[in-house]
Amino acid sequence: MGIINAIVSFKDFIISRQAQIITLTLQHIELTVFAVVLAIIIGIPLGILISRVKKLSGPVIGFANLIQAIPSLALLGFLIPVLGIGSTPAILMVFLYSLLPIIKNTYTGLMNINPDVIESSKGMGMTNKQILKLVQLPLAFPIIMTGIRISAVTAVGLMTIAAFIGAGGLGYMVFSGVQTVDNNMILAGAIPACILALLMDSIIGKIENGVTPPGIRKADGTIKLSRKRKFKFTKTKKIIASCLAVILIITGVYMYTKKTDTIVVGCYNSSEQIILGDMLASLIEKNTNLKVETKLNLGGSGLAYSALKSGEIDMYPEYTGMSLVGIMKKAPINDPAKAYKTVSDYYIKNYGITWLKPYGFNDTYTMSVRQDTAKKYNLETISDLAKVSGKLKLAATLEFCNRPDGYPGIMKAYNLKFKSFSSIDGGLRYTAIGNKKVDVIDAFMTEGLLKSYKLKILKDDKHFFPNYDCVPIVSSKTLKKHPELKPLINKLGGKITSQQMVELNYKVDKLGQEPATVADDFLRQNKLIK
Repeated sequence: MGIINAIVSFKDFIISRQAQIITLTLQHIELTVFAVVLAIIIGIPLGILISRVKKLSGPVIGFANLIQAIPSLALLGFLIPVLGIGSTPAILMVFLYSLLPIIKNTYTGLMNINPDVIESSKGMGMTNKQILKLVQLPLAFPIIMTGIRISAVTAVGLMTIAAFIGAGGLGYMVFSGVQTVDNNMILAGAIPACILALLMDSIIGKIENGVTPPGIRKADGTIKLSRKRKFKFTKTKKIIASCLAVILIITGVYMYTKKTDTIVVGCYNSSEQIILGDMLASLIEKNTNLKVETKLNLGGSGLAYSALKSGEIDMYPEYTGMSLVGIMKKAPINDPAKAYKTVSDYYIKNYGITWLKPYGFNDTYTMSVRQDTAKKYNLETISDLAKVSGKLKLAATLEFCNRPDGYPGIMKAYNLKFKSFSSIDGGLRYTAIGNKKVDVIDAFMTEGLLKSYKLKILKDDKHFFPNYDCVPIVSSKTLKKHPELKPLINKLGGKITSQQMVELNYKVDKLGQEPATVADDFLRQNKLIK
């Protein structure tokens, strides 16, 4: 029964989200095809070049190998400061990873042709260009196509990371599902990606069979090309080249003609951030004539901040404590008013970013345990936790692990010494504590999953964690260009309490409602949109 219920639940989820899944799949195809086509256009000529200029083969293949050795997230980290966020760094990352199989297979295919065939061609009076076009490339084509197939299939998987930097694609469903511990959402992203990879492999395989000339004999390397077959091969190549050119042109025109006078709302990877991002987008779109674009589910606060500073986005929800400690590298400030003034003054002076009115809730860190753990050890405060921490296992997010107002700081403040410590990001730490793999997790005070898993929030009796008042922050250039945005967005000031934010997150994390729907319902209840 459990499996049947799971299948029914997944089917219902697919039906309810089919429009979104189709849109994300099309985005994924566009990004992947563009990256692979670029790799083909550059990789095949490079493979031909190094087959003729042998001294270049080592450096070129070595460089392609080096790129493959760099972790994909690290490569994105290098590209984002230069190219910003969105589709450009994602396409470049996948393009770089796709180069090696294409270059190497082109080089290998050309170098393994029987030398007697080349000599025979020269003896027939063919030029080097004719030999390449009529003999070498047709013979090497099956091996070249194998490289393209490997690159295409790998690119589909790699492109899921595009969602991490706001480029869209099926990775959005996967990351959102992990964040909210929603298996249906994870599968809704993963299954189409798998199908797309198999489809790409099948299509390229059919192209390979259709355009590879007959008569290629592995024993002696000879080739037979009738006039009729040769014509079909040439015609097919022209059709493929034309299709690829059209794809490139359409994508290029789309990117070039994309309206610059669009308000871009960003947020990083949590349900709360996505709800607030949708709230900002809907508030602006339904009260002004401005076009609004969203870049949701960015990797984290540092990435969202970089995108705002570079002009990739115009605004996003931020937290005073996050900016103070994570961006400004300052010591935590427990006075909320002082913390707000400190970050507000610093941002406007150094970055040209304006902090508007706080939403009204404090989303500070917490330490949380299961109810059975709290009862067993009589836990009410973090000081109580410190007395028994040696018996318990902790799992915490990557950001918490590396922030002075997170794991390093609280360990000193409370003298915590856990039995073991794991770094687990997003909603996975809730899965771990729910399955009793760990006993303690970090969390933010307003996370809906705290309510879903009925976890006990331990009181910060030493007041270690600073306030994390949530505030919409906006590029000052955007406010100067559109001054009507400031009073409009400030209407959200003080409108959301901590308990209300928990309920909004709960609707997304547990009840499976769309963040945009939850955001719009809240705005209507507060008469901010019709």
